[in-house]
Amino acid sequence: METHTCENFEVKKALNAVLYIASNLKRSDFHKIFKILYFADRNHLSDYGRSITGDTYIAMDDGPVPSNLYDIFKSVRGDGFFKDNGEFSLLFKVVSWDLIKPLKEPNLDHLSKTDMHYIDQALKEYGDMSWDEVREKSHDYAWRNTAKNTPISIDNLMIETGNEESYIEYVKEQILLVKSFKYAFI
Repeated sequence: METHTCENFEVKKALNAVLYIASNLKRSDFHKIFKILYFADRNHLSDYGRSITGDTYIAMDDGPVPSNLYDIFKSVRGDGFFKDNGEFSLLFKVVSWDLIKPLKEPNLDHLSKTDMHYIDQALKEYGDMSWDEVREKSHDYAWRNTAKNTPISIDNLMIETGNEESYIEYVKEQILLVKSFKYAFI
């Protein structure tokens, strides 16, 4: 069975979402930001057929982690897969190993009204939870039904939120169409 993931990473949307989330948390560490994004992306995907960031979530020990954003965070920290060419470190810095400190205000023009709604909803519901509480919440059906250190499928994300198989298939087709459309002009 082919695993379908979002794989339509929207770097500007994702980074502006990070800046917004980090500026609205008491403690903006990697873990909390990743979980807020996970819940917002998962629920937006369920209701609108697209995630906010387009990132692929990996089922790691402490819950889902957005693959591309994690690489960006590590590159700014100085231990990432690729070197930060200065583009990302102009937006935020990493202090004390895992705290994100925004250096710029988020440009909310990159985020739709529904994106903002779902991010705000996730911040309200999970933003004040402890590290352990948010970790436990993120160990949901989608995470539990994915092999460790592998991508969480769209199927599992959408089953978690109660979507029916026909809608899940429709969303996967739409994601593939968007992906093929993007690559048609490269």
